[in-house]
Amino acid sequence: MSPDWLCRALSRAGVFAPAEAEAAIRAGRVSIGARVVRESLAPLPPGVVVRVDGREVDLARRTRVLAFHKPEGVVTSTVDREGRGTVFDRLAAVLPLALHGYGWHAVGRLDRNTTGLLLFTNDEQLVAHVTSPKTHLPKRYVAQVLGKVDEDKLARLRQGITLHDGPTRPAHAALRGPDIVELTLTEGRNHQVKRMLGEVGLPVTKLHREAVGGIVLDVPVGQARLLTDGEVREGLCFAPPQP
Repeated sequence: MSPDWLCRALSRAGVFAPAEAEAAIRAGRVSIGARVVRESLAPLPPGVVVRVDGREVDLARRTRVLAFHKPEGVVTSTVDREGRGTVFDRLAAVLPLALHGYGWHAVGRLDRNTTGLLLFTNDEQLVAHVTSPKTHLPKRYVAQVLGKVDEDKLARLRQGITLHDGPTRPAHAALRGPDIVELTLTEGRNHQVKRMLGEVGLPVTKLHREAVGGIVLDVPVGQARLLTDGEVREGLCFAPPQP
């Protein structure tokens, strides 16, 4: 586990959002033990008492995970140079007040025009777990394609496709409609779904992610919900730390 520092601990525990944590620290509102600290990267010794405005705050590690239904046209980034909005803007607009203090990290990415399930968490360890190529957590997509879908093309996807960055792992591939392909991957390369389908002559016109691990998208477009510890543990194969 990487060493903890003050600003990160405050935002992970939901005391302050990251920018607010930095401002509070610079203003001298935060103390470690009996000492006022003005450095955001001040290390936190184990068991130390942290106070904000003289009040002790609880910095116990609690993993929070949100399932968000990403709409079309927004980027998975903190800044959008084209001014069309980011997933963080959309998420902030629908979060309950009690969850505004957390520092949220997107778990992986979806392209601007890809819709569907995007997870957010306050825990960097969960981000690393879900996105690691060693975890092999399945991610299920539904793609609308151009061209004729036949069994030979599906069979190639199931066997794995050789792309410019090497062969892919075998995928689950199924036909859902004349031009609708369901594709489940256990790895997460850049634009992988589009590249695999393009390689078999099925260019993608629309792409939607409907599941990550055992977490299936179940909220309306632009909305989010907090996952339970059980969903995180069973659906993402991740054991949340005990408070």
